[in-house]
Parts: sequence; C-alpha cells; structure tokens
Amino acid sequence: MPEVLKAPLVVEFPFTRSLGPVQSAFLTGLRERLVLGVKTRDGRTLVPPVEYDPVTAEEIRDLVHVGTTGTVTTWAWNHEPRRGQPLDTPFAWVLVKLDGADTALLHALDAPGPDAVRTGMRVRIRWAEERCGAITDIACFEPYDGDDSTVTVHAGEFEDPVHGIVAQARLDYTYSPGRAQTAYINALAEHRAVGERCPACRKVYVPPRGACPTCGVATSEQVEVGPAGTVTTFCIVNIKAKNLDIEVPYVYAHIALDGADLALHGRIGGIPYDQVRMGLRVEPVWTDGGRFPDHFRPTGEPDAQYETYKELL
Repeated sequence: MPEVLKAPLVVEFPFTRSLGPVQSAFLTGLRERLVLGVKTRDGRTLVPPVEYDPVTAEEIRDLVHVGTTGTVTTWAWNHEPRRGQPLDTPFAWVLVKLDGADTALLHALDAPGPDAVRTGMRVRIRWAEERCGAITDIACFEPYDGDDSTVTVHAGEFEDPVHGIVAQARLDYTYSPGRAQTAYINALAEHRAVGERCPACRKVYVPPRGACPTCGVATSEQVEVGPAGTVTTFCIVNIKAKNLDIEVPYVYAHIALDGADLALHGRIGGIPYDQVRMGLRVEPVWTDGGRFPDHFRPTGEPDAQYETYKELL
C-alpha cells in the first residue's frame, strides 16, 4: 500500500484594522507606557477597554489611567511556546486584574516554572524596549510585590495617536490528505485525474473523500475521469495574493471533469477573464515537473448545455 502523504501547511491572513477612539487611546497609551481603561455608568473599570458596555450595550467613552501592577486571577502553564508568542521560553498565560480595574487582561507571565505561579500573586508589566502602539508593547508580566493602585481620569489625547493596526492571523499545521486523496495526488503527478465511485449511489467523487458524503459508505473503486471538463460556475479575482505570481484580474472556477459527479476548482487561463462563462469546455495545462495542473484552458469545443451540469453547481 502506498505511503499516505503529509505536508506542513500555513494559513496566513494579515489584515488592517481601523481603531475607534477608545481602542486608539488604549494602544497609543501602551506606546507611552501607561494603561487606560474605560469607566461604565455603574462605576466598573474595564481593561482592556471596550466602546460599549457588555452588560447594557451603552456607549462608553470615559477613559481612566489604571496601574501597571496587578493580581493574577487565573493561569495556565505553557510548556512549549510557539512561533509569535510573547516569550520563547516556557511561561504562564495569566489573567491579570490591574490595580484599579474590575476586569482581567490576558498576557504572558515570565516565571521560572509552574511552581512559581499561583492565583493571587502580584505582578507588574514589563514594557517592551521598542513600542509602536500594540498589545506587544507589554512584553510580559513579571512577579512583583509592590503596589500601583492610583486611578486617574485621562482625556485619551496623545500626539500622533495610533489609528490602525495590522492584525496577524496565522495557523501552522501538518496536513495529511488520507488514503483516497493520496492516491488522487499521486495520479495527478502522472497527469491523470482519479476519483472514487460510491458503491451505493454510483456517484464518482473527484477529488475522492474516502466516503460518499450522501450515502455515508466507504469508497474504494477508483475511476479515471477527464481530462477535459466543464466550467459550472466561477469568480473573478481582483485582489493580488501574497506569494502568487499571477496578474489580476484572473478567474477561479468550479470545473466538473468528464465522468465526475463533483466539481473541483482550478484557475482558468488562455482566455480573457471577461470571456469565461458557465458551460465553457476546458482542459488542464501542465508545467514541466508539475504535480498538478497549472491552470485550465478552453478546448475549443462548443459550450456544454446547462442541463448537463446543472446538478454540479
């Protein structure tokens, strides 16, 4: 039996977020080594601050300067820090109620080991040497026995306030396609498209899933399909993707390969983007050494009739 494939994958989506007046003041304050909370009408001080009271949904804007020391309310030990986390050595994730605040702030605590961490311990902020107006301006918390409980009103006004941030969203993981898709990928390396047929409903799934999503039974009978197919639906992409050397606009489409009962997606090339249409007949284009089609191009055949692919939209 061939070895099941696996590969490291990264899903990454950095995006720019604009800040309202409250979040702008909070992050700009961190840049200036001070922590701002927001006061609710009933007297609670929320840190981190929010623009609307989570209990009453009332808009809140009254900023207050709270302490840089606080008390750990709960914690969890992180034995193996991951890429991008606050510290590169084992540390504790802690919820800290800063002096003068009524809610807790999540961050890292630099401690020699889990035995050195406890609920109720006193800590203080360790500021990053270089600050830019982000939560990372707090490098971490560290154990501290002192007190900084002064709470004062703050106007939230700064020179050169922070109005937006780039939020990094990233997930690193190892993906294994399983037996069925491993066979499919290996066949692609031979310029073939292989699906699997359901023994009950007789539908052919490409890419195969190892089981029929309709009948819920395992599939094992391999069926070679294509190579040509029909565009069932498509979209025009106008945003350039990172690390993808394709000029916009371009088209990605769902393509039902001949003999398949499930459409797969692929890029359409060899035709202006505004001439791609439902029913267009296409075929795969392979690059030298490529393990999968680079794109699909028109075959020159007449368009397929809607009735032939309407169940595959």
